[in-house]
Amino acid sequence: MFRNSLRILVLWVTFVLSPAVGFSASTTISMRLLYPSFAGSWATAWIAKEAGYFSSEGLDVELIRVGGSTRMVAAMLGGSAPIIQAGASAALAATAAGSDVVIIGATGTVSPFRLMARPEIKQPSDLKGKKAGITTFGSTSDQVLRIALKQFNLEPNKDVAILSLGAQPEAFAALQSGAVQVVALSYPLYPKAAKMGMRELVNFGQLGVEDINGTVITTRSFIAQQRDTALRFLRAFTRGMHRYRTDKEYSKKILAKYGKITDEEIVEGTWQDYAPTLQKSPRPSLKAIQFLIENQFQGKKPLPNPDQFVDTSLVDQLEKSGFIESLNK
Repeated sequence: MFRNSLRILVLWVTFVLSPAVGFSASTTISMRLLYPSFAGSWATAWIAKEAGYFSSEGLDVELIRVGGSTRMVAAMLGGSAPIIQAGASAALAATAAGSDVVIIGATGTVSPFRLMARPEIKQPSDLKGKKAGITTFGSTSDQVLRIALKQFNLEPNKDVAILSLGAQPEAFAALQSGAVQVVALSYPLYPKAAKMGMRELVNFGQLGVEDINGTVITTRSFIAQQRDTALRFLRAFTRGMHRYRTDKEYSKKILAKYGKITDEEIVEGTWQDYAPTLQKSPRPSLKAIQFLIENQFQGKKPLPNPDQFVDTSLVDQLEKSGFIESLNK
């Protein structure tokens, strides 16, 4: 089913977004990077662009928001962007369906999501017979919701209906209107929901399991054909991670600009929520991917190996060259 849905999405996004990479008369390479929302977990690329790190690598990167990780994976496979930042769950699903999608980087291992419910939901059991909102099926919001429902001994789509809403802002609006009773939100939307009287049922960052955040995704064919471009991208991206973590005031300006945030408290909270959790190296956590596999591919035997979803050769190269160590001195 996922394979057929993916083909339909690929055809649609190929029509909407193309081409993905272009070469100018100079040595600058033009490319697109897709990201899913204005949440702070995706701000590393914004900072890398605004600080000129992509430009210094000879890359002219156009940042495009496309709601829903599953939709973005389809866009990448359709040739609309060579690299995306999206939820790891969508990448795993695409790889398991036979594509050459691969994770090459990540920004952290602490989940940014909180499960927020309407005020009338006093306890998890009250969710039975209610509706939950996600961005798209196969997305990170879908997976974390299913993990929570499992903890509550509730069966997805039997005890709790799951509705695909497109992106986090739409999910937030649906929660606000009462169209759904529970959604997984990240900063700054979950504190907004709390101020409106919504209840926090789960803080996924406190579950004691590793997550994979700010995932950088491409294809094995792109790495094979344009490895140097991929390496330059990841090098600039790593500089963005470092700047995000260490330069609070600059990062807050970028967060406010891209997130269209005018409330200083929310900008401060966004930085506090994400920056301290950023890794020094963009190495994706195999432990986190293993956890996703165990939840995403329940009943499949044998379970896939985490290594089949990841290519760490670019991170390996950056680490062995001494670049990351010198950056973090």
